[in-house]
Amino acid sequence: MNKPADEYRGTDSEGAKGSGSGISLRRLKTFESFKTPAYRIYYGAMAGQWLSMNMEMVVRPLLAYRITGSGAILGGLSLAHAIPLLLISLFGGAIADRVQKKKILVAGQASSAVVSIGIALALTLGYLGEDYPGSWWLLAVSAVLQGIIMGFMMPSRTAIIPELVGEEQVMNAISLNNMGMNTFRILGPALGGFLVASLGFGASYYTTTGVYIIGALFAVSIPHTRAITAPTTSTVSDIVEGVQYIRHRKTILLILAFSLLGMVFGMPYMFLMPMFTEDILKVGATGMGIVMMVAGVGAIIGSLTLASLPNRKRGLMLIIGSVIMGLALVGFSFSHWWAPSLFLIAFVGLGQTSQQTLSITLAQAYVDADYRGRVLSFLMMGIGFASIGTFLAGILAEAVGIQWSIGGMAIALLLMCLTVLAIAPPLRKLE
Repeated sequence: MNKPADEYRGTDSEGAKGSGSGISLRRLKTFESFKTPAYRIYYGAMAGQWLSMNMEMVVRPLLAYRITGSGAILGGLSLAHAIPLLLISLFGGAIADRVQKKKILVAGQASSAVVSIGIALALTLGYLGEDYPGSWWLLAVSAVLQGIIMGFMMPSRTAIIPELVGEEQVMNAISLNNMGMNTFRILGPALGGFLVASLGFGASYYTTTGVYIIGALFAVSIPHTRAITAPTTSTVSDIVEGVQYIRHRKTILLILAFSLLGMVFGMPYMFLMPMFTEDILKVGATGMGIVMMVAGVGAIIGSLTLASLPNRKRGLMLIIGSVIMGLALVGFSFSHWWAPSLFLIAFVGLGQTSQQTLSITLAQAYVDADYRGRVLSFLMMGIGFASIGTFLAGILAEAVGIQWSIGGMAIALLLMCLTVLAIAPPLRKLE
């Protein structure tokens, strides 16, 4: 269980070299990283988090909206998650470069289970629910705690991938990683919506608790990765060193800036989706689960496509993926009809996963291994900035409506892409 990841790497690949007939998963380049046992264990650990996280992504804002009916409070919950995520991510990145990353993954999954069971018990005991108008503050507390956990966990969750599969398989492994995450974007919202509709919000939170625990058990079995030297400087010094490293590398700066702005303009729709499904499309909790499920289908198609492609023209593909997302999100924002909305949200999901996968892949490709956790911590901060964008979008939705709020951000995303094409050709030319 504690063997280094190098001893796990390539074991199945050697066994797959023999000749044989028929189609084998191991012969498909699309699924190359699954030949590595260490990556498969990691994938099991992440599956627990993906399912729980995507269930909560539907259930928490839906519960908050039913309690309050306020877009501003939905945005406030997103901000409550964002602030600790922004404050903690840099420390999480520095710690990821100091300790075995599997330890952080285990601690993060276990802590998320504690937060989830706390909300479940509050629902059961009557401290939280639709009949208690002031009880939404408990959801805000859970959002803060999950932001802290994710701030520590996310840099390690991404930075460990090259250590498990090797540098040449990073794009493939990250694409498959996003494929799994987006598969659970289908299963999570659908399961969450079903549990809420049939058994209530409490059943959903008890389920997420159990799934977090299963993920933690998988994380315990992830092998140790590269050797960690004893730190000789403080964590703050490591963060400062990471900032200086990024400042002097124009390529990494371009990747980070484009990714961060893309998240700010492109992600708020996910957190404000109850306003579309409840007020515009009028399809309720089940319909919201279906919308998120279809977005996940589009994302899976994008992930499988990227996993099959060679490591070429990735900068151009990053920009194209963002353009696809922006165009589809504009159409979705102003649609009042169910079928066109489902069609468009699939392309939103496809463009979004392309943007996320290629940003992480390019950042990993151009960073030195000793700085990987710290550089990725800045990329992970994009989720925090996206939550700030969600807060602003929620406020704006109160004034001009959710359609113009999200639609306006999608237009800003398109303008950003055109600007990058015009004034930042080095990003477009990245391989």
